[in-house]
Amino acid sequence: MKLIKNIGLALFILGLTVFVASLTLSNHTLTEDVLSENISNQYHRDMIQQQAGDLMGKEFGSNVAFINAFKPVLNNSLKALDKASGVDQANGVWNALPEKLPEGVSENDYRMFPNTVDDYLFSLTKYSAGGLLPGNSNWFFLLSFILAALGGLMYLLPDLNLIPGIKNNQIYDSPATRGITFQVRMIFLGMTILTSILMVFFKYLLIGILTIAAGIFIIYRIYKTNKENNVSFAKTRKATAPKGLGWIGISFGIFLILFYVTLYFFPEYITNWTLMLDPISESLSGNTAGRWFLYGFLYTMVMFVMGIRMLIKYRHNNYQLIRTGSVMFFQTAFAFLIPEFLLRLNQPYMDFKNAWPLDYDFFFEIDKMYGQGTEFAIAGWATSVGTMMFIWGIVLTLIVVPFFTYYFGKRWYCSWVCGCGGLAETLGDPYRQLSDKSLTAWKYERYIIHGVLVFAIVMTGMVIYTYQTGSSNILFFDSYNVRSWYGFFIGSMFSGIVGTGFYPLMGNRVWCRFGCPLAALMGLVQRFKSRFRITTNGGQCISCGNCSTYCEMGIDVRAYAQRGQNVVRASCVGCGICAAVCPRGVLRLENGTVDIDNRVTELKTVHVKSISFTDGAFSLEGNEI
Repeated sequence: MKLIKNIGLALFILGLTVFVASLTLSNHTLTEDVLSENISNQYHRDMIQQQAGDLMGKEFGSNVAFINAFKPVLNNSLKALDKASGVDQANGVWNALPEKLPEGVSENDYRMFPNTVDDYLFSLTKYSAGGLLPGNSNWFFLLSFILAALGGLMYLLPDLNLIPGIKNNQIYDSPATRGITFQVRMIFLGMTILTSILMVFFKYLLIGILTIAAGIFIIYRIYKTNKENNVSFAKTRKATAPKGLGWIGISFGIFLILFYVTLYFFPEYITNWTLMLDPISESLSGNTAGRWFLYGFLYTMVMFVMGIRMLIKYRHNNYQLIRTGSVMFFQTAFAFLIPEFLLRLNQPYMDFKNAWPLDYDFFFEIDKMYGQGTEFAIAGWATSVGTMMFIWGIVLTLIVVPFFTYYFGKRWYCSWVCGCGGLAETLGDPYRQLSDKSLTAWKYERYIIHGVLVFAIVMTGMVIYTYQTGSSNILFFDSYNVRSWYGFFIGSMFSGIVGTGFYPLMGNRVWCRFGCPLAALMGLVQRFKSRFRITTNGGQCISCGNCSTYCEMGIDVRAYAQRGQNVVRASCVGCGICAAVCPRGVLRLENGTVDIDNRVTELKTVHVKSISFTDGAFSLEGNEI
């Protein structure tokens, strides 16, 4: 079995190496045919060809050289079209002058915008490619995606021969996490803040500075508080962990951070990966693969492989088997396949399980959904597929989410349906023990996640106001800028780069615990009006600490068990791992019916206050059992 694991590891490393190296295996030449096929707007096409000059038909040895040459061309084309249409931003003229536009042509059809430049750069980089990879994309797909997945499965499957169950197996000594001290976390947070600073120079200056200042203040306060309390991540593990950093975890974190930065902000550099996925994308939706199809495919494949790992590791617990199968199904079917099939059927794209405010851009472009798609009638009421999708999104947020949260807590969504939670439970499972259980972390958790929720509500309100009135100016803010700020700092930096890239540094539920506005919304229902709780049998607890160690949300479950108190926390996602790793069966996930209001304070063990001896008999004073 060890041989099979080693072969699997070798195949995975080989597949990953080919995957990364494939980004460099192409040359690029922009021809008139490539320009015509990918840019349908005649004014844009003619201006780009004019600005490109001698670069047309020139071969570049790599995508980096091609991008460095043509990105200025596209930016110059944007400026030239602005100038031709009378736009002069330096003198406060932001819109095109009607007399400067060609007859019968609208401003939006004539001008180029920054997002247009980004889209053109991606398409031209992708379809100007030639050389080794574009000519053998199917082989490279097999040697990268498939080989890495096969190697991962070969590495995992021999674990079926191990005795089922969770053991106290020196989890902090893993080379994936060993020695990841508080100082190491600060370095990575600092690197992320530096990335934000670099991005600030290009856009969102004011909000970027404020966010950076807030991040520095939070880091300083956490460091100072822990120092005052003589708490350090390294000290708590000094007794067992050998010296040296967990290089696997550090390397993995760096890879994830770089991947998300490139995916969100520089997708033109990963077009070779999308070339390998074009046949799959075309078979599903009829369209070629873009960066978001690439992300969805990778997301689903990683969840499948690491989901197999979860099924093997927790095969002694039926709850974990069904729950893991559920998140794998919802990611594959609802988040990946069904939206692609909808596009093939010429219907609006929608992930039917994504609820606002997690789906924060639901209200951004209502017109692209409402009234779109196939038209039909219900009892004489004329409607369309897109309209019904829009109605479902409202019903999901206002009715379905609160209803199910009341009966089952957050777990029905966060641990059974959500794609973010699914990735955290599968890919992030090896890092769940890294969640900070300190009181300081809990305090900041409450302020940060509810602050994001307020931000999402205000931003959405401004977007709806603009849609209804046509005015984007609200007090001192522009609604389009506010939604861009949210998309950049919360939708990209927080949920992606920090939320996933920091798995090996801060645990696997960083986004779910500190940033997800839907988790915050459901957490309020769960904390104050829900049937869900984790019950404890304190008399059986041996204080081994497995439950707290494995809690991905940073809850000190053992403290609740020792008191015999129900675990009712707004942050708890009901993953059930604490119960699965308990050697004494102390913990149970339950949905009560009659004690909703006192489930937080009720104690299930006798806490003795005093003992007295009168007339040969003992008497105890304490709380009720």
